[in-house]
Amino acid sequence: MAGFKIAILISGRGSNMAALIEAAKAEDFPAQVALVLSNREDAQGLATARAANIPTQVIKHGDFEGREAFDAAMTEVLAAADVRLICLAGFMRLLSPEFCQRWRDSLINIHPSLLPAFKGLNVHERMLETGVRIGGCTVHYVRPAMDEGPIIVQAAVPIASDDTPDTLAARILEQEHRIYPLAVRLIAEGRARTAGGMVALDSFELPEIRLINPPTQ
Repeated sequence: MAGFKIAILISGRGSNMAALIEAAKAEDFPAQVALVLSNREDAQGLATARAANIPTQVIKHGDFEGREAFDAAMTEVLAAADVRLICLAGFMRLLSPEFCQRWRDSLINIHPSLLPAFKGLNVHERMLETGVRIGGCTVHYVRPAMDEGPIIVQAAVPIASDDTPDTLAARILEQEHRIYPLAVRLIAEGRARTAGGMVALDSFELPEIRLINPPTQ
């Protein structure tokens, strides 16, 4: 089993968590899921993690007086699990600057847009309202500001004229499930590192991509 331990933080169903768990089953995957942590005891993803024999823990944010105290409790648990990377997967809490600094460059997130475009919530609805033709998703290192941080991997998703927020979200989610394990692999193998506010990738060949939207005939 890989010695590079990761923790996954969830608040709901944890579909990206499930993708990471599935990826980690491969013999050549360089990381293991050591812990799934949630701020909600009713998070559906906890059952998925337990079914995969992955340790889980619940730390309810409502039990703490403030964000800093809650984050400190998470740090204690994460440090005890000896994790080297924390993956946010639908974790619906803003993290304190102290937590982000403690885990700087060891904390990543996935967002359903091509950052820096469409930060925040209601991303798919805003894409359609704006009329952009290309959407996508981004895995990035976390910084204190929301949806900020050096970009590790992105995937582009064409937006169809008849898309709804739900159909667009579903297609983007498929790509999220592809690029999150890729980002973890790059970090665990030491092929992704921050440099000058961006991410430098070593020994990583990008496939040739030709994407025009709307497509040419």
